Amino acid sequence: MNEMVSVIVPVYNASLYIADTIMSVLQQTYTDLELILVDDGSVDNSRKVIEGFSSDKVKLYSNELTKGAAGARNTGIEKARGRYIAFIDADDLWDADKLALQIAFMKEKDAAFSFTGYEFADEGGRGLGRIVHVPETIGYREALKNTTIFTSTVMFDMTKLDKSDIMMPYVKSEDTATWWKVLKKEKAYGLNRSLVLYRRIGRSLSSNKIEALRRIWNLYRRVEHLGFFYSCWCFVFWAVRAVARRV
Repeated sequence: MNEMVSVIVPVYNASLYIADTIMSVLQQTYTDLELILVDDGSVDNSRKVIEGFSSDKVKLYSNELTKGAAGARNTGIEKARGRYIAFIDADDLWDADKLALQIAFMKEKDAAFSFTGYEFADEGGRGLGRIVHVPETIGYREALKNTTIFTSTVMFDMTKLDKSDIMMPYVKSEDTATWWKVLKKEKAYGLNRSLVLYRRIGRSLSSNKIEALRRIWNLYRRVEHLGFFYSCWCFVFWAVRAVARRV
């Protein structure tokens, strides 16, 4: 298989930020890539902004029906042609060396699944100095209690996985559910270097936390079918780490 990276971006009303995100991908020092943007029913100028970047590397697709982030990413996965598949959300930013460093790291570790550290940023994309560090490796059991894998840092080597392995389920926190699914087959390797800026858009942090707790509990009980007491055990660790990461 080729050495290309397929970078997948779900887009929904992201016109304020999508140009910066696209530029952070196109300015990568690793140049063998395709950028797949999937519009999921935007009603702002997102499509117009993306069309301004039209090239052989930048490809825009649209879901006929709004399917949410999972459906947009799944469309991107279906279209992907690269050996590697990476994700970035439509308002996040990558360090210019992100792909080059992560691919070298994955080859060194012979990894199917990797993720990196990241830094919180303000709405203007400026780093806030609050960096999330990641462990060297993480398995399924550890991930049930840990918030550390952030979508915009994830990369898969598709010579070691099938696309069906990384297709996202139509549930809330679909990305976390997908990481858990893959971790049942392969452990993930963490590159403990901040290579992504996670832009925090102005929302209520307290309401976000409550919703996140609801979602993770639903994953434990309805997706993973964990027992009640084991779910409680994992939930406590997950909640403490989630709050600590964001405070």
